[in-house]
Amino acid sequence: MPLNLLAISIGNTRAHFGAFVDDELDDTAAAEVDKGEAELERLAGKIAGRPNAMCLVGSVHPAAAQRIASLAERHFPDTVYHVEKDVPIAIGRQLDPEAIVGDDRLLNAAAAYDVTKQACAIVDAGTAVTVDFVDGAGTYHGGAILPGMAMMLQSLARGGAQLPEVAWDRPQEAIGHNTQEAVRSGIFHGLRGAVRELVETFAESTSGYPLVVATGGDAETLFDDYPLVERIVPDLTLQGIAVTARSAKSAAES
Repeated sequence: MPLNLLAISIGNTRAHFGAFVDDELDDTAAAEVDKGEAELERLAGKIAGRPNAMCLVGSVHPAAAQRIASLAERHFPDTVYHVEKDVPIAIGRQLDPEAIVGDDRLLNAAAAYDVTKQACAIVDAGTAVTVDFVDGAGTYHGGAILPGMAMMLQSLARGGAQLPEVAWDRPQEAIGHNTQEAVRSGIFHGLRGAVRELVETFAESTSGYPLVVATGGDAETLFDDYPLVERIVPDLTLQGIAVTARSAKSAAES
């Protein structure tokens, strides 16, 4: 039976919605985490009433997840589920026993491995930048977390007495000829350099170079012309929710 799914991914600042109709991603929307009613209503209308329609929510923001799930229940009575709590994310793990990893990182890993079927590094460039590693057998090992572009801009403005608030714009060259351009250059090239260093260190420690996949709101800005990053997939987290739903559906049918 084809998958009919409203996938909802809730991050620190934004919620993303995806309507999967007959196994295919038909439409997407995004909103701030304290909003999203109109986006949810529109996409839910594409799914509700179809065979085996369901909603699956992945979140790193518990309060927003509860609010949005309550809205979804009006369209999907008794078929609104939460990843990990109700449905395990479809990715193996090798982590410390006490480790708590955000749903978004695990969902990105599940989606990236489902497509590549090989060792991969997943870069999620949003409020924070995460760089994670999945081995060739499909096991998630964790990775690294560093501040994202907006967080770095805010931190410099707050912590530097002579540093101004800087609006983001991609630097035109590496050498900044004024303070604003110097800040932009440092953040842009610093993040790209950090990702390269991490990916190369992953490769050294695992004896194989991973395929690099990027997602997140700042992925295009940072990596659209960066040879290190082989694929930019804006809807990677939503795809991870769909992979998880398909895995659960297959397990239930077997």
